[in-house]
Amino acid sequence: MKKVKFLAVGDIVIDAFIELEDARVTCDVNDDNCTISMRFGDKIPYKDVEVVKAVGNSPNASTSAARLGIETALITHVGNDENGKECIETLKKEAVLTDLIQTQDGFKTNYHYVLSYDAERTILIKHADFNYSIDVLKGSEAPEWMYLSSLAENSLPYQHDLAKYVKENGVKLAFQPGTFQISLGAENLKDIYEASYIFFCNVQESQRILKTEEKDVKILLSKMRDLGPKIVVITDGPKGAYTYDGQDMLYIPIYPDPAPPVERTGAGDAFSSTFTSALALGMPVGQALMWGPINSMNVVQYIGAQKGLLTRKKLEEFLAKAPEHYKPKKIN
Repeated sequence: MKKVKFLAVGDIVIDAFIELEDARVTCDVNDDNCTISMRFGDKIPYKDVEVVKAVGNSPNASTSAARLGIETALITHVGNDENGKECIETLKKEAVLTDLIQTQDGFKTNYHYVLSYDAERTILIKHADFNYSIDVLKGSEAPEWMYLSSLAENSLPYQHDLAKYVKENGVKLAFQPGTFQISLGAENLKDIYEASYIFFCNVQESQRILKTEEKDVKILLSKMRDLGPKIVVITDGPKGAYTYDGQDMLYIPIYPDPAPPVERTGAGDAFSSTFTSALALGMPVGQALMWGPINSMNVVQYIGAQKGLLTRKKLEEFLAKAPEHYKPKKIN
């Protein structure tokens, strides 16, 4: 395959969004540790179901970059089944190059169930243990950027190989860890953190990675950067987002929602992939920090992680209409 600017790597899934209407959410006094409950051993009505194909952290990122006008490819794995074929066709329609997607016999394409309730969601996940290998990269020119995210639990050797690959080929790595990658801990992925040009997580994830209860975002930014990434980005939900490149710590608020969020799946992917795309297009960190929240804002206005992803023209229209306070602010 010819050289591309943006290569995403990570598992692909089909999401079935089941919109609940008969459930109960219980949280502690700080609105943390929330649980959703339904009647057990009963028939429970649901409002609607919508099936969304070719999603997942890295496929979302590839679609995001492609809509922003960047030549993009995806490395992922599908089963030799109808779901896998439909995922590949969906990506092609988004102008994502699929040459490096591997179809493997004996596996089912990942299929998740998303229980959606009051704009939040709980996802029932299952990742197939595909046979991961970087051999697919042989014979292809190295990309300028690689975007790495969620993989299955048997992928650790594969991730070590990817870390070696980006170092040897001068590829800029953007790392947005999935649940399993966070659970591995920073020590097991030391080479990935050290090879990362950009690292993304939210406040709670940074605390888990660092094994700390520290709440000061400036301290979290500094400690995360000590693990190796050149640029650290930490998001904090409705409070905004922060970056640290070793010199400047910047903060930006969220872009104002035009209406209450419909469903929040993919908001983090939209932010991270758009930030990375902005840097890939040659923009400074401050500009990238202004781009990210806009795509994130629009994604939550729709069901699914990709429907609301913007073209560059539409994103820049939102940016032109941004309120006066929507600017990066130095906090150190």
